[in-house]
Amino acid sequence: MQRHVVYWKDFMDQGKVLALGPVLDPQGAYGLGIVEVESEQEVKDMIAADPANGLNKYEYYVMKAVTPKK
Repeated sequence: MQRHVVYWKDFMDQGKVLALGPVLDPQGAYGLGIVEVESEQEVKDMIAADPANGLNKYEYYVMKAVTPKK
C-alpha cells in the first residue's frame, strides 16, 4: 500500500490528482480520489498501472464540476 500512495502522490504533484485519501466510513474502509485528466483512457491507464491494482476494486465516474480558474 505504500507504493500505492507514492504512485498517486506523483500524479498529485503533477496536478492531475486534486484530492486523495481514505474515507473513514464506519461500515468499511475505502479510498476516494478526485482526478483531472484529459480523457477517460488516461484514468483507465492510471488505474491499470497502480501497484495496488488487484488488491483494490476501482470505480470511476465522470463529474461535471465548477472549479476555480487557474
